[in-house]
Amino acid sequence: MTTKMSNLYDLKREFLEYCELDKGRSSLTTQNYDRYIDRFLDFLSGLTPGKPNPEKKYVKNKNIFPADVTQEVVRRYRLYVNRLKDQEGHDLKSITQNYHIIALRAFLRYLAWRGIETLSAEKVPVAKQGDREINFLEANEINNILAIVNTETISGLRDRAMMEVLFSTGMRVSELVNLDTDDINFERGEIAVLGKGKKIRVVFLSKDALSWIDQYIKNRGFKRPEHTPGGVAFDDPLFLSKKGDRITVRSVERIVKKYAELAGITKSVSPHTLRHSFATDLLIAGADIRSVQSMLGHSSITTTQVYTHVTDQHLKEIHDRFHGKS
Repeated sequence: MTTKMSNLYDLKREFLEYCELDKGRSSLTTQNYDRYIDRFLDFLSGLTPGKPNPEKKYVKNKNIFPADVTQEVVRRYRLYVNRLKDQEGHDLKSITQNYHIIALRAFLRYLAWRGIETLSAEKVPVAKQGDREINFLEANEINNILAIVNTETISGLRDRAMMEVLFSTGMRVSELVNLDTDDINFERGEIAVLGKGKKIRVVFLSKDALSWIDQYIKNRGFKRPEHTPGGVAFDDPLFLSKKGDRITVRSVERIVKKYAELAGITKSVSPHTLRHSFATDLLIAGADIRSVQSMLGHSSITTTQVYTHVTDQHLKEIHDRFHGKS
């Protein structure tokens, strides 16, 4: 049994196991917690009394404990994170900085739940943020990106099908790469998606998306499974890399970015941009926010409400363009 004198690295490992087994967190969320909390513990190692660090290198050690987490340490850590640079030498975005703190707060709450004395999570402030910036594509930009794909090749068919699915369903790229061939219900035009928190939701495919999936599957060399009672289910990845493995998130990101650049789109475009575009397209067309929340798989309506800032601005532009012009 773990005692109150267990070091923070061991407690972090137990916290990650708790996230995975008891809280049902996704592997991506668990990995992010691991990385962010590790950064804090490495930082704390450098601040541990009795461990001089003249070169300011944060050296791991197992002599850091819950009692070492104080408000002063957290203040210095927030300052440290605020001064970090990304791989391109830019300051970390405020939302990325907050992810560091959110992970730390989750860890501290876990320790409190275990009855381990440490700093209260409520004493660790999260910086206030302005409205989240939403980057989305207009209908003509989406069409230009899709039209630029050379569908005379297998990889082109795959790429077109992937982007059609992303825009038709608004699913996350992590959900897309985990799709298997038998997840697609061609008869109903639906996919049961396993989202964050291992929650299943149903998303809907347009006729175009279904058509491109069907063409891709037929041309890649095998017959798609039929969704009929008692039918045979195939546990094959839907979208494959050129090596025949399940395609990765990073590969999809590169593919989407490549076609956006070929289509002459100057704004930054990623798979998440297509998710944003899906949501804003629905809201601008008059869909209610609760339905959009359900289709996106947001656990809180607050997360979905960020899109209202975009749609409100869109309506303002229409007002400015047309009102009082007669």
